[in-house]
Amino acid sequence: MLIGYARISKADGSQVLDLQHDALKKAGVSSKHVYQDTASGKADDRAGLAACLRSLRKGDVLVVWKLDRLGRSLRHLVNTVHDLADRGVGFKVITGQGAEIDTTTAAGKLVFGIFASLAEFERELIRERTTAGLASARSRGRVGGRKHALSKSKVRRAQAAIGKPETVVSDLCDELGVTRSTLYRYVGPDGELRPQGEQVISLG
Repeated sequence: MLIGYARISKADGSQVLDLQHDALKKAGVSSKHVYQDTASGKADDRAGLAACLRSLRKGDVLVVWKLDRLGRSLRHLVNTVHDLADRGVGFKVITGQGAEIDTTTAAGKLVFGIFASLAEFERELIRERTTAGLASARSRGRVGGRKHALSKSKVRRAQAAIGKPETVVSDLCDELGVTRSTLYRYVGPDGELRPQGEQVISLG
């Protein structure tokens, strides 16, 4: 059975579903078997799509007008179609980018395989950028991308000063530009390093 899914992004009348419904009907999808949403493609709570995916059974084919009607992103699209394949459900795109995708045919599976490879490539690029970004942040005194309130030299200054009888903690805080509670996250009242301070000192 052919099951259709249609989506538009706006509910203000500037977009209509007629074009998609006509295309789905021309592709052989009965109007009784078309699910639809009026929501952004990035929305997680698309009730029509959720109902559509639940309705699909082994041997069915999910048909969409264009590729971007289904997925929030390339990764989401690939994961969704892989899930369908595991359930024995096909996927077909009528027009636009990806119109060659029809996982019920060998050629269509090949095209979708290229899309899946691109999604994996995208994941690797994001992973590499994240790793490089974190390494760069750590080299600048950050952990997890968040800048420390005290630099290594300020932590050392706090260690040296905080345990001395003549040190007024409020004056030291003013000098370092932090609050008392922030200071004590880095250095204890006797000058001992606390976890935040140990992180800063361990940075290269």
